[in-house]
Amino acid sequence: MASAVTPATTYETVIGLEVHVQLKTASKLFCPDSTTFGQAPNVNTCTVCLGYPGALPVLNRQAVEYAIMLGLAIHCEIAEVSKFDRKHYFYPDLPKAYQISQFDMPLCQHGWMELNSGRRVRILRAHLEEDAGKLVHAGADGLSGSDYSLSDLNRAGTPLLEIVSEPDLRSGEEAREYLTQLRNIVRYLGVCDGNLEEGSMRCDANVSVRPLGEQALGVKAEIKNMNSARALQRAIEYEAQRQIELIESGGRVIQETRLWNEATGVTLSMRGKEGSADYRYFPEPDLRPLVVSREWVERLRAASPELPHHRFERLTGEFGLSAYDANLLVDVKELGDCFEAAAALTPRYKTLANWLIGDITAALKADRRSLADTRLTPQALAELADLLEENVISSAIAKKILPDVLNDGALPRVLVESRGLAQVSDTGALRDLVAAVIADNPQQVEQYRAGKDKLLGFFVGQAMKRSKGSANPELLAPIIQAMLAE
Repeated sequence: MASAVTPATTYETVIGLEVHVQLKTASKLFCPDSTTFGQAPNVNTCTVCLGYPGALPVLNRQAVEYAIMLGLAIHCEIAEVSKFDRKHYFYPDLPKAYQISQFDMPLCQHGWMELNSGRRVRILRAHLEEDAGKLVHAGADGLSGSDYSLSDLNRAGTPLLEIVSEPDLRSGEEAREYLTQLRNIVRYLGVCDGNLEEGSMRCDANVSVRPLGEQALGVKAEIKNMNSARALQRAIEYEAQRQIELIESGGRVIQETRLWNEATGVTLSMRGKEGSADYRYFPEPDLRPLVVSREWVERLRAASPELPHHRFERLTGEFGLSAYDANLLVDVKELGDCFEAAAALTPRYKTLANWLIGDITAALKADRRSLADTRLTPQALAELADLLEENVISSAIAKKILPDVLNDGALPRVLVESRGLAQVSDTGALRDLVAAVIADNPQQVEQYRAGKDKLLGFFVGQAMKRSKGSANPELLAPIIQAMLAE
């Protein structure tokens, strides 16, 4: 991008998000084909999702229930009567040349989500629709420069809930927070795995800018192809700056669809943006209106699991964790689950949290795996915390045995006892250890006694090395200071 233009006017970024949530059903929205990810191309298809003449759709009840649960979680009104419509467009991965969606009578509408700042983002609607297929481009990374494209229709007909926000977001950072919160909600409900990288959750951003204080909306560009919350933030920040520079240089923003290129960090023009009239919506003649009773809604409300903000409140209230620690445990549900299971076995809550979001998370990232890929048990985590708090082992020893705990399911107490790793806290034994270190380092002793106090760390390190990490470091320092002063 060209060097930034200093704007003569201060601008405000206006953002609305359209998030497509792939509902975690075993079969598709209108036919019994599997929704399993990663199958060979075109094996999960039938006459319905391939658009054969005369093949009739049948609505998936589980998809409706998941949609209602998610709608309730984001404070939507659940319509007693909604209907399906045909949305027409021509593309190689859409065999019927139309998509069954919901237009003017969606299942969920008029909801909201609250940002950490306390400001609410209004949700216009959340409607059910079927997904299209996927084009596989050969000879290049993406459409540009490819030799040819192939259609994989396994995904065609997969149930989606499209959640459309009002243009209430004002920065890429806010958009990232909104998407992260929504991803956590779908994971806690179990209605979607929230995996942006695999496309089970996808987000399009409508971005425009306007002079600060102006009420009318500017011309928007729709940005696609963002496969992470971080990419969403970067794409919005780039696009807002692009539009400001264009306006300031005398140009005009046009309504269009743009692609985000993660490698280059820019948005690229893809096509002109369609309006609703271009889709030629009309009611789906092969599906009756969907009628949802209040009893059905309340039954689903009562059966819904705890949501992320409720867990946050419990972690900070019941367990006394900081907001920072609680947020990290909430954002990765399996870490939060492990924490709570271990917290039922020991009251060392802060230590449990520190190790889960610190060394354990670091080990998982290094090996590119999740907690479910390890053999860590709540009992093992609780034992590790107890051993540390009781000064039986040091942090260095805990780090040393952690791989065995994660990879083999070993219990920390058994490891410590069988390998003789218990921390030495006996004062007499520590004095003998320090005496040996002092005898081995006469030059450093002389320098310390001459006023180089920073050498205390050297003596602690030497003592820890000599004890192979088994000496209690909290007791070592005062013993070393006392013996050097003798």
